[in-house]
Amino acid sequence: MKTTEIIQFLNTKYPLALQESYDNSGVIIDFRDEVSAILLAFDITLDTIEEAISNNANLIISHHPVIFSGLKKLSVQKTSDNIIIKAIQNNISIIALHTNIDNSIEGVNGHIALQFNLQQIKILRPSKDQLVKFTTYVPHEFEGVVRDALFQSGAGSIGSYSDCSFNTSGEGTFKANSTCSPFVGEIDKLHFEPETKIETILPIYKVSEALKKVKSVHPYEEVAYDIYPLMNMNLQAGSGIIGELTNPININDFLSQLKHQFNLQVIRHSKLIKDNIKTIAFCGGSGSFLISDAIYHQADIFITGDLKYHDYFEANNKIILADIGHFESEQHTIDIINDVLMKKFPNFAILKTKVNTNPIEYYT
Repeated sequence: MKTTEIIQFLNTKYPLALQESYDNSGVIIDFRDEVSAILLAFDITLDTIEEAISNNANLIISHHPVIFSGLKKLSVQKTSDNIIIKAIQNNISIIALHTNIDNSIEGVNGHIALQFNLQQIKILRPSKDQLVKFTTYVPHEFEGVVRDALFQSGAGSIGSYSDCSFNTSGEGTFKANSTCSPFVGEIDKLHFEPETKIETILPIYKVSEALKKVKSVHPYEEVAYDIYPLMNMNLQAGSGIIGELTNPININDFLSQLKHQFNLQVIRHSKLIKDNIKTIAFCGGSGSFLISDAIYHQADIFITGDLKYHDYFEANNKIILADIGHFESEQHTIDIINDVLMKKFPNFAILKTKVNTNPIEYYT
């Protein structure tokens, strides 16, 4: 199995179109070799590279990209550059799943929501400019098979509803020239055909798959279709997650449970303004940019990492803010990637790193 096959699969699960504009998810180094084994890591350090070498793993899939911004030169004086140099010297390919897995409802935040047994789960800040309306026109007797093809490609999902479409009847016209082999109609003669107009919605990164499936079952030589950009939010992708506990829980009991569940040394938090909590918002990594969203959605507590001193003032007696640490809030990422890969490639050597790359330690 080559890296390209793994890359293609991961892009169906966590499309690169979901990553933030500042990010560098996807292929970092690709030798396009046969993959002997995969090492999963949170960060890539020199120790991680050594671990890959000792386990004969020539592909590392990490959460954080080892190259984050533009790379203009390599210097052996820089640790990050030495990591890249050593990977190249040992023919190790590298893939990063960062904000594309963060922004997937089946990614980091969705996984945490399930751990909390949250109900009515929603994306805290859904993505913008990622949805399109896909419209095509088909003879009445073929509308079912074409509509099903669209749904199979991932079209027609609105919130918790699937297979959503709007269908209207009309009459299409066309004239085939001498190079055509028309399904209906005659050469050089205007033809009128009763047709169904099928309209549905889908993420922009699924357009090519939708077109491929529609064309494979559509009877016409030339398939007529329209694609319109939408301003609708993509409710299946975006930053953070929010949901409700089945029953309210005392805040002190919840913090104790949180500390145990994430194996935390400490929880930094704002004033405990609520005795009980029911609605929980969460964002793995650095989530301070979502404080206002958590307040707007009336969350009782917002859990994330990397909160700064002034961020706590934004709580403003409206919400409890809890900082559990960047690494700690995303520590399950490796398990998520492992589970996804094992289901797809059950007989392949997939290893989880034994290197703790968390650079922060606590004096207790």
